[in-house]
Parts: sequence; structure tokens; C-alpha cells
Amino acid sequence: MNAEKALNVGPSGIEVVYERFGDPEAPPVLLVMGAGGQMIAWHEGFCAELVAQGLQAIRFDNRDVGLSTHFHDAPVPDLPAVLAGDLSSVSYTLSDMAGDTVGLLDALGLDSAHLVGASMGGMIAQTAAIEHPGRVGSLTSIMSSTGDGSVGQPHPEALAALAGPPATTREEVIEQWVRASRVVRSPGFEPDEATLRERVGLAYDRSFDPTGMIRQAVAVVASGDRTALLGSLDLPALIVHGADDVLCDVSGGRATADAIPGAELVVIDGMGHDLPRALWPGLAARIAAVVQRAESVTRSPL
Repeated sequence: MNAEKALNVGPSGIEVVYERFGDPEAPPVLLVMGAGGQMIAWHEGFCAELVAQGLQAIRFDNRDVGLSTHFHDAPVPDLPAVLAGDLSSVSYTLSDMAGDTVGLLDALGLDSAHLVGASMGGMIAQTAAIEHPGRVGSLTSIMSSTGDGSVGQPHPEALAALAGPPATTREEVIEQWVRASRVVRSPGFEPDEATLRERVGLAYDRSFDPTGMIRQAVAVVASGDRTALLGSLDLPALIVHGADDVLCDVSGGRATADAIPGAELVVIDGMGHDLPRALWPGLAARIAAVVQRAESVTRSPL
């Protein structure tokens, strides 16, 4: 597959790089990645599993990562200040990123899509479903949370793994990701550090912008608690979380499922804050089932 670029996307008029897999007439599943994650973090093998389920998979670079628009001229994000309540360095919120997501649907000529979001991507997908309900057919929120600060918080060992001086060179970045992965990855599944190194290196070669990742992180903090708004959703929803997630505690997934009427909650033993290859077929099948429920409602006669 070859990546393509959509211009003047959403209210912000940004450029978004994306890639489509499968039959363009199949139900579209838009994959929304987490903070700092480029579209290639949705592995081609996982996209192939979705296609095998009769779906069309679309992955894209969020703003400030990969080959989509970066906000280099924005204020330098001050995460500690934002956490303390000073939002003066916040350049955008999850609502803006949800606007990008729906704007990409416009660029692709899609009336709606089924959103699948991981981590921050789950928060973006939730926000899109809340603010653009007619454009979201179903919602799958993976290893994510509601924005309520009392749930879904990182464990101390995860915070320690993410601390330290910033990496700058390609090798430093790869080693930093590998070290962090050893703490946050899924303990119940065989690790694949060779593939991780390859993917992190590929991401570095596409684009390296650590400040962009911080802009995304402050957007999450500035967007607040969605719990009450999630209660207004009326769509098939699947919430997937790892029982062993130390970066976003499983309480975040449970709270998300509790907030959305009729949501299905799947807690996976041995899963941390990643998507091991062994989980791809089952996860794709669950997503396909949620999509099918939504499609059957859409096609039902009045």
C-alpha cells in the first residue's frame, strides 16, 4: 500500500497522511493511534486481520506525528504547568483532533466510519462519537480511559520507565522505547523486541518530533472528564483493556464501559499497554462483530 495525503482537513485545515487496506466498498474502520504513535503503529498484519474479517482498514497520522501537519510554531507545551491547571501552553484539545478525524472522513467521501482507538486514540474516538454522533457507526476503545483523573492512571513503575533524559539519536530513541516497553508491554505474551526495534526505527526515519508528542499529551490533560458525555452515546461500543496495563490502569477501561450505555467490556489477562500479535485475530473478530451490529441497525428498515 502507498500512503496518500489529504489536504485542508477538518476545521483546522491540516494535511493528513493516511493509508487504506481492503475493499473500498467494505465497512470502513478508521484506526486512531495514541500519543506519539504514528499510523505505522497499527501494524500491517493487524490491518490484514481486519480485511480478512470483511472490513476496510484506514490508518492515519494524527496531527503532530508522522507525515501529517506538525504545529512547530505553537507555544512550547509545559506539561507540569498544565497538570497544575495552567492551560496557557495548550495548543489544541482532543476536540480538535476529533475534528481532524471526522475531517478525514470528509476528504475520503465517507458519511461515517467505525472508529477504533488505542490509548489517546481511544479518547479521540470517544470525543468524535460524542461531538459528531452521526459520523461514528461504532466505537472500539482500547487501553484507554474517560478523562476522569481517578481512573486509568499510570502505575509508579510505568512513570519511572518513561522518566530520564530525552533521546535524540536514532539509536537512543530505539533503546529508550525498548526499555519502556519492557515495563509496559503485555507480560502474558511473548515479547518481540526485534519487531519493536524495527518499527521504532521506521517511525524515527519517517518523522521525529518529541515536542509534538508533548503537545498531544497536554491536549489529553486539557480536555477534561468525558464520563457524563459518554452516557449520551447511542451506538455499539466495545471496550478492550489489559488486566496488566501499568500505563493506563484497567480501571480506565472499566469506567469507560460503565459510562457508555450497553458497552461490551473485554478485559484480557496478560495484556499490558500494547497489542501483541497473538491478540490480533481475536481482536479483529470482536471489532468485526461490533461493526456488524452497527451495520445491521443502519440497514434495518424503518
